[in-house]
Amino acid sequence: MDEVERQSEERGWATAKTLAEALPYIQIYDRETVVIKYGGHAMGETAVAKQFAADVVLLKLMGVNPVVVHGGGPQISAMLDKAGVKSNFIDGLRVTDRDTMVVAEMVLSGAVNKEIAHWISVAGKEADVRGIGLSGKDAGLLTVEKTTRTRRDPDSLIEHEVDLGFVGEPTKVDPKLIAGLIASETDDWVPVIAPIGVAEDGMTYNVNADTVAGAVAGSLNAKRMLLLTDVKGVLDKNGQLIRQMTVAEAQGLIDDGTASGGMIPKLQTAMDAVKAGVEAVVILDGRRPHAMLVELFTEHGAGTLVKA
Repeated sequence: MDEVERQSEERGWATAKTLAEALPYIQIYDRETVVIKYGGHAMGETAVAKQFAADVVLLKLMGVNPVVVHGGGPQISAMLDKAGVKSNFIDGLRVTDRDTMVVAEMVLSGAVNKEIAHWISVAGKEADVRGIGLSGKDAGLLTVEKTTRTRRDPDSLIEHEVDLGFVGEPTKVDPKLIAGLIASETDDWVPVIAPIGVAEDGMTYNVNADTVAGAVAGSLNAKRMLLLTDVKGVLDKNGQLIRQMTVAEAQGLIDDGTASGGMIPKLQTAMDAVKAGVEAVVILDGRRPHAMLVELFTEHGAGTLVKA
């Protein structure tokens, strides 16, 4: 046996060992729903998008029911820049006037949504696993209300309301369409959802994708919700990854300032999702290859798990 054959045989044994070690976790997630929030700057990289799609297809083939909710902030910003429209942000939320809302819906429900669904369909072609692009406007999936924010004037200390425009918060998720796609006995669908919702008055609103993912996961009583981000998880005061925490501990990290900036809304989303019925939420680095598989099917996971 030459060196090439020997290395090939060793890889084969290593692969078999990995599959055997993953078996208990495969059984845990068999026929369970996992909601995946996919976002960040990595969405714009074709190679990363293809790898993400392949991992989603693998989850489906392993008996998991993946549901993808995606963002698209960088793509919206790029399109607004091309149109010469300046974006303003308040507390991390894009101030969305009518023209910006048109662009946001076009980018999210159009280019980004269909691209993700397409790559899933391509990756799952041989196994007949197909991505299907949706938005919160389809079949009354996501009902929202206008987001309200207040700010305190630093001089007068008087609080005043800030108008974010067409930015919404979920008030109701009707999961029948998603549940029907998951339960289909004739097709293997992977729902891909754009974070656009409709208010009771019929107006369309842009919604934070993390918030939508949490609301959808709660409505489906998901086994897990995976928040794919641009960081490896929640870090302690020494910069070390925290592997696991309770909702109460997560709130404590916010209160004492350990969690700051963009991590605060992610932890809040995780806490809200757990309170809504999701068994656990994991914040992990979506830029790392196969991070979802490592999280779900290995002993130590790949990020920070938040549970009740």
